Amino acid sequence: MNYDVAIIGGGIVGLATAYHLVTEVPGRAVVVIEKEPEVARHQTGRNSGVIHSGIYYRPGSLKAENCRLGREALVRFCEDHSVVHDVCGKVIVAVEERELPQLNEILRRGRENGVACEPIGSDRLREIEPHCAGISAIHVPDAGIVDFVGVSQKLAELVQTAGGDVRTSSKVVGIHEDDGAVTVATTSGDIRARVVANCAGLYSDKIARMAGAEPGMRIVPFRGEYYELVEGARHLCRNLIYPVPDPAYPFLGVHFTRMFDGRVECGPSAVMAFAREGYRFADFDFRELTEVLAYRGFHRLAVQHWRTGIREMWQSLSKRFYLRGLRRLIPEVQASDLLPASSGVRAQGVRDDGSMVDDFLILESRRFVNVCSAASPAATACLNVGRLVGDKVVAHL
Repeated sequence: MNYDVAIIGGGIVGLATAYHLVTEVPGRAVVVIEKEPEVARHQTGRNSGVIHSGIYYRPGSLKAENCRLGREALVRFCEDHSVVHDVCGKVIVAVEERELPQLNEILRRGRENGVACEPIGSDRLREIEPHCAGISAIHVPDAGIVDFVGVSQKLAELVQTAGGDVRTSSKVVGIHEDDGAVTVATTSGDIRARVVANCAGLYSDKIARMAGAEPGMRIVPFRGEYYELVEGARHLCRNLIYPVPDPAYPFLGVHFTRMFDGRVECGPSAVMAFAREGYRFADFDFRELTEVLAYRGFHRLAVQHWRTGIREMWQSLSKRFYLRGLRRLIPEVQASDLLPASSGVRAQGVRDDGSMVDDFLILESRRFVNVCSAASPAATACLNVGRLVGDKVVAHL
């Protein structure tokens, strides 16, 4: 089967890239290759469902630039195609004096990034979230919630309506480049394309190496474990309540998220998973775990962040310890209010020197565009990231 563009990965970034190509660059034959029977089965379908505003990200970074524009495009897309969403706003809450400098830094970044945000005191905080404790906060009215699986399914539908293909149950097992094109070998047959876009998420580094690139990083999977509030306790959180995050760590800390279906999730913790798709503590892949443990970048990461790692592991193993983190934000939460919820895995890029990739990482060669790292807020920014990747693909055709 011959195409102009083959996109590996049927998550929201891969689908958004295909959508951009079939709508903005008509006449190109495009295929999305997905190993699962359905699209959006992994990071896209297992994240917190939050429409991020772009307040946290380093000004001038790809995350900052794409999140703000991508958020606007995502909201318009949901409105145009009747995808469930709610721009409900969120609060980022300081509960101790020592957190105020970092809260002010987040406010500075948000303003520099063009994000609508305002500092508020404890009285205004309690008007927005009556059960939330805090001495100061930032109100971010443009944040929200969305059904990312619904977005992905609609993107896949629109791609196919426009003449593109979405091939599911097609795991990539090999890539070979010759003078005229690239052959992507899959479990459902070979696909030939002039250019390949790698949007493989948790396996993006492996696909990049399969294509002959050396990204200088590896994906280390971190499992985010959640609880949810029982129905009788959902009133404790109206919308989205976030703590002040640790600036040295790319995770946002345990927080409260009202989901698009009315549930309220609490979390996540952030512990290393024992498999790239290790959604449970017992999920284990010997080869994948060995690769992480043998990686020098992981060794250096562990030395730098071992205290945080121990805290997160303890939080994962102890519901009581987890509850302590939640009570910093909502003191009324009780252990009996918490039910185990589904978990997700974040594809965190780690460089050889042990530093964590803190921005989108996209590498290009003659016939490949490798999206090697597209962690949060890639889902929020998907339409703008899809445009960015799609334009890079077109430049190689």
